[in-house]
Amino acid sequence: MRNHADTKKLPARRPEPAAPASRPPRERDTYRHGDLKRALLEAGMALAREGGPQAIVLREATRRVGVVPNAAYRHFTNREALLQAVRAAALSQLALAMEDELARLSPEIPASALARARLRAIGAGYLSFARKEPGLFRTAFAMPDRVEGDTDPAKAGRSGLNPFQLLGQALDELVTARSLPPERRPGAEYLAWSAVHGLAMLMLDGPLRGLAPDQVRAVGEHLLDMVERGL
Repeated sequence: MRNHADTKKLPARRPEPAAPASRPPRERDTYRHGDLKRALLEAGMALAREGGPQAIVLREATRRVGVVPNAAYRHFTNREALLQAVRAAALSQLALAMEDELARLSPEIPASALARARLRAIGAGYLSFARKEPGLFRTAFAMPDRVEGDTDPAKAGRSGLNPFQLLGQALDELVTARSLPPERRPGAEYLAWSAVHGLAMLMLDGPLRGLAPDQVRAVGEHLLDMVERGL
């Protein structure tokens, strides 16, 4: 029988190395699929469409794009900077809607009738945009910036004019066509704008929210008649 002391000791087995713990995927700090600034702006516009200006949050925009929040600071230093960019883009979209209405007019009609039709088209485009894009419309007027002398191209449509400038141009054409006395031209932008914007807000957030589409159109037409006659 073998003596216990003669039993050869086997070396102790080393413990197997533990498998590395799985790490969550790291958020990208760079944007590899194009223009990060444009992507953040588009994310901000999507947020505005969903919830108006209050929904525009820089961290949420970066999450949707797929980058860490610090990556956005090279383009937008804070939420207000992104809000201003989205607001400018919303004003540009409004200008495009107004220009689309203008493009439907026939240039063959007499100058005086064309000038009045162009003013109505400006108002119709404004009201149409408010109904179709309520979040962007609210965002477009979320900041109390002055409109006089604003030449920011980001707020313009295809013509290079922003909504306020398009309205001013239509009023100038009324004067040229002798449909608006020159002495009544100063400040006419504010009168026309106040009336149309007021109706838009009543339809979006006020007691006119429940109007049927045909009623909306009828009320809009009556308002534009009143603006045209009242200038």
